[in-house]
Amino acid sequence: MVTFYRRLPRFDYVKPKSVEEALKLLDASDDGKVKVFAGGTDVIPKLKGRLIKIPELLVDLKGISELAYLENEEGAGLRIGALATISEVGSAPFVKKRFPMLSQAAKAIASTQVQNRGTIVGNICNAVPSADSAPALLCLGAEVICVSKKGERTIKMEDFFTGPNKTVVGLKEMVKEIRIPKMSESSSGVYIKLSPRSKMDLAVVGVGVMVVRKGGVFKDVKIGLGAVAPTPFRARKAERLLAGAKIDDEVIERAARVASGESKPIDDLRASAEYRRMMVEVLVRRAIHRCLSN
Repeated sequence: MVTFYRRLPRFDYVKPKSVEEALKLLDASDDGKVKVFAGGTDVIPKLKGRLIKIPELLVDLKGISELAYLENEEGAGLRIGALATISEVGSAPFVKKRFPMLSQAAKAIASTQVQNRGTIVGNICNAVPSADSAPALLCLGAEVICVSKKGERTIKMEDFFTGPNKTVVGLKEMVKEIRIPKMSESSSGVYIKLSPRSKMDLAVVGVGVMVVRKGGVFKDVKIGLGAVAPTPFRARKAERLLAGAKIDDEVIERAARVASGESKPIDDLRASAEYRRMMVEVLVRRAIHRCLSN
């Protein structure tokens, strides 16, 4: 399939130097006439393709140095600023060590060029069902910090997506940060992406699994699924089946089947709904076993 892009439509452009300046621009707008962006790897192609509403003003956040951070707070967890690039998150030694599934997810996103320009915050704000970072962030219990002139609010990752390309972020809000709590020392997490190529292509299925075990028992399990429903989501029924269960192949097989049943995929050019359901079962089983082997 060949995609033809038109020239960029006409709009005004500004590059503020502070969060306050950006929020002032958003607050003065209505009906989505002002749009913020960071890397632009999703927004610019969509504007060329006329796939989103054309804003009157495009606000480039790249000039706001206070948003360019990736901080590992001892005893508190991880803070990902709105301008932290996908590449920075994927390659940071403390992310690899303490949040390996997030590093795996970041490295699975698009191309090296996109990873160097795009941001993790942008990846979730784009809100495509196949966003690679979403299943990992769901499993990690991430929270999204939104700001506006009225103040700041915290949104759980599982409440962030409302539909394909839709989030709870208001027209006069912007995402400032993603926060991830400190992980248990006994936890192990894995992200697995199924796509024709490991990078470049959108996920046909994306599976994140976080396991906390005690002895021979699943103490806690979180399963995040992407590309198999209108939004990324947690497979709650499968999680409940595993929590407190003795670790054995039979219960893992049952949980994988339940997770597959919770998915609501569609038929499209990349895969059939039936194939996606089958691969959810395969990849959830595989991810759990990988967590147990770590």
